[in-house]
Amino acid sequence: MSGSTKTMGTITVGALVLTTAYTVALGSNGWLWFAWIVLGLVTLGMVAVGDG
Repeated sequence: MSGSTKTMGTITVGALVLTTAYTVALGSNGWLWFAWIVLGLVTLGMVAVGDG
């Protein structure tokens, strides 16, 4: 895994933690979860391309 892929993975995990904390504190926000899913898919894409 390259440095940029590791950074993206770290950002994705951090975004998951923040999204979960937001949901617990203020209630669910569909757009926030949608954005996190898109970020996760982009990260998975980077991992797949990097391994190929």
